[in-house]
Amino acid sequence: MKMRGVRGAISVTANERDAIVEATQSMLLQMVQANDINLDDVASLLLTTTTDLTAEYPAVAARQLGWLDMPILCGHEMNVPHGLPLCIRALLHWNSDKTPAQIKHVYLGKAANLRPDRAKTS
Repeated sequence: MKMRGVRGAISVTANERDAIVEATQSMLLQMVQANDINLDDVASLLLTTTTDLTAEYPAVAARQLGWLDMPILCGHEMNVPHGLPLCIRALLHWNSDKTPAQIKHVYLGKAANLRPDRAKTS
């Protein structure tokens, strides 16, 4: 088995706790479902927010889903002038036999514009 990275991103409607938690949970669940991920095979999760999201840590959303046994780290994205505001990003480190070409990355909401070649349309 090799370590693989699964990317995800989602836009949030407002800097509000519930919006951050709900969006993060939606993104994480779709990442897991799209790739048939067994959480026991996850090594770690890195979550970032744009600097305009401060109402809650996105890791709270993962912990509420029961993701209790993996290391999770939160941080802020670089604050670049042309960046997408109100955005949460994820990088999940996963032990898998899948090839990089078989991994499905999940870009939702306005975050679909970050990677239109990989955007999931739900």
